[in-house]
Amino acid sequence: MKRFSVLTLFILLTGSASAAQPFDPATFLAEKCSRCHDEQVYTRPDHRMQNRQQLEAQVRRCDANVGTRLFDEDLAALVDYLDRQYYHFGQ
Repeated sequence: MKRFSVLTLFILLTGSASAAQPFDPATFLAEKCSRCHDEQVYTRPDHRMQNRQQLEAQVRRCDANVGTRLFDEDLAALVDYLDRQYYHFGQ
């Protein structure tokens, strides 16, 4: 019997090497972050985030605490999304 690599098996089962869904920050926020936070944590007037660097550091802490192990580009997309939707720090 021939040996199959994991990638070959994955391609055979899914039909594509890029079958994984792209990261969607809104969906991630709804499915993962809302387990610990409701929307008020982002909108309350006394929120702790005072700048984008603090926001990124907090998202990294949450990622580590929950164990979701986001890729750097996904973490950046989540920070961008939170900033656009709630914090408005800008780049």
